[in-house]
Amino acid sequence: MFDIKGYETFEKIDPITKGWSSDKKYYIETVTNEKLLLRIADISQYDHKKHEFEVMKRLADSGVPMSRPVDFRVCDNGQSVYTLLTWCDGEDAQMVLPKMTDTMQYHLGVAAGQILRKIHSIPAPVDQEPWDPFFNQKVDRKIKQYQDCGVKMDGDELIMAYIEANRQYLARRPQCFQHGDYHVGNMIISPEGELWIIDFNRSDYGDPWEEFNRIVWSAKVSPHFATGQIHGYFHGNPPEPFFKLLAFYISSNALSSIPWAIPFGEEEVAVMQQQARDVLAWFDGMKNPVPAWYLSDFYIQYIDGIPYKLKSPYDFSFLKEYGEVFKVYDDQDSGNICFGVKIKDQKVFIKFAGAPTARYNGKPEDAVARLKAAVPIYQDLAHPHLIRLIQAEEVGGGFAAIFEWTDGECWGRMYPRSREKFMQLPEPAKLEVFNDILDFHIHIAERGYVAIDFYDGCVLYDFAANKTILCDIDLYAKSPYINTMGRMWGSSRFMSPEEFTLGAVIDEISNVYVMGAAAFALFGGGTDRSNEKWRLNDECYEVALRAVSEDRSKRQQSLLELKREWDAARLK
Repeated sequence: MFDIKGYETFEKIDPITKGWSSDKKYYIETVTNEKLLLRIADISQYDHKKHEFEVMKRLADSGVPMSRPVDFRVCDNGQSVYTLLTWCDGEDAQMVLPKMTDTMQYHLGVAAGQILRKIHSIPAPVDQEPWDPFFNQKVDRKIKQYQDCGVKMDGDELIMAYIEANRQYLARRPQCFQHGDYHVGNMIISPEGELWIIDFNRSDYGDPWEEFNRIVWSAKVSPHFATGQIHGYFHGNPPEPFFKLLAFYISSNALSSIPWAIPFGEEEVAVMQQQARDVLAWFDGMKNPVPAWYLSDFYIQYIDGIPYKLKSPYDFSFLKEYGEVFKVYDDQDSGNICFGVKIKDQKVFIKFAGAPTARYNGKPEDAVARLKAAVPIYQDLAHPHLIRLIQAEEVGGGFAAIFEWTDGECWGRMYPRSREKFMQLPEPAKLEVFNDILDFHIHIAERGYVAIDFYDGCVLYDFAANKTILCDIDLYAKSPYINTMGRMWGSSRFMSPEEFTLGAVIDEISNVYVMGAAAFALFGGGTDRSNEKWRLNDECYEVALRAVSEDRSKRQQSLLELKREWDAARLK
């Protein structure tokens, strides 16, 4: 390594062990705070690595977001060859995507598809062997290696029958430069939320559609991302032959993955056998070339560059009258969609009903009626811990309620990254959050109201101000309230037994249960209410356990009584 150009400036050299590449990889920091990636390969790979370096430079110059090639030379006294690249800051996409909303997963998938199309803009050499005979021979080798390896997978006869029946689709396929291992394991999501592509060491030339053979790994992490990648590549739904070839490439890979995995041990073989079972399930026993994870009807549109999902298009151009949209919350099942909007130096939160939101199964006009009915509730229950209503009006073919903006992270499960940050609050901060929630509900009881549809998605925490903000109280109602639905609105994790019982009275004692459920969600195992999962003292546990009694008569009979018992228990 000493003969690598610039080695004397390397202040930090950390080996990287992640991945299957035979390259030796290192994270480098220089004395001038540059961050670099160093890859060292055997000198026998000189020609391949030199070509890879040159193509990567071409791709980087064309705008592909990736590690930019910096230097390529021989090192280790002629025994090795190295490639030096810029470092991509961020987190592995396969780790981050599950913490994102469906919309953002799909949006990043679209970006991945668009990037892949740009990668494929580099044509194959003019003397490249035609694809049909080349890949047919490759498939023959894969089948023989599988048959000879001694390890079998269920349904292999279905896969081999599909391969034999669809070889004709290989004829006259175009060829281009391929990344070679294009899936979420070789992608980085930057702190700004941008997608970067890494690890071009398996690059080659071939059918551009074969590049999708690794999408199985992306689909297991996020069907929305995988669907977005296809849509981004084809600017919408792909042509029908694509899926026939996709199933062909994926199923032939499933066969070859078994002999490939054997040298790595039984655990890796089991992983590949499971992938083969997944492939058969996705393609319905190879009877349907469109994989089950493909979401053909998933729809997103954009406003001010921000993506959001809907069931069908809706014109939100009227939002320009309020300002520029910088945030969209589209994962509610209430029929509302919410926007963060900036008006000069002021930010507001706009809740809108009337659009065909993705998770709502009712009529838009019913969502409008509920939001209109919620306006006096926010006015009656104004409180320091309740989001402040500014105004409400009919607009854009629906109804908008406009609130003061708060910079907060949501506790709700529909926003996994925000929830993760919320749940990392230290215990004293969570205790304050619980007290704030409890105090607000004591306030609503004093105002003659009962909480309906309270759940973790109603709670925000502003880390800068150390403040709890409650929202989404649209269904709170005057007490007592009679259950006319059976299973009422809400998350079952927070609902009292009365909220599942037709004709039951929903009152303050019901809300005692809801607050007890919130305590277990914050300090215990959620619906697992065992003492082993509880993180506070036993006295607090007993108070919370009493609050969630199935028998109403055994609960605290008011929220004030619950608070008195809770405060006393905390001091023990």
